[in-house]
Amino acid sequence: MLGGISIWQLLIVLGIIILVFGTKKLRNVGTDLGGAVKGFKKAMHDEEKNKEADKEDADQPHAKVSHEEPGNTYDVQAEEKQAANERNEERK
Repeated sequence: MLGGISIWQLLIVLGIIILVFGTKKLRNVGTDLGGAVKGFKKAMHDEEKNKEADKEDADQPHAKVSHEEPGNTYDVQAEEKQAANERNEERK
């Protein structure tokens, strides 16, 4: 059978465990163990969803980069100087 252990020996061991710990404590242990397994399965499922979402995000660009240079630049100081010169010429 199970490595030389018979069903009667397993029942005796189970009976001793029930006598030592009591059914209430064993029920609590079973409930805690079941909750832990359920939480582990949920965490694994959520991790798989996160990996799929990250994979989809990696395929799409985060920002658009352009290396186009503008044709003309706007010089504010030069325009102010030109306006000042025009005003001076009008005064003369």
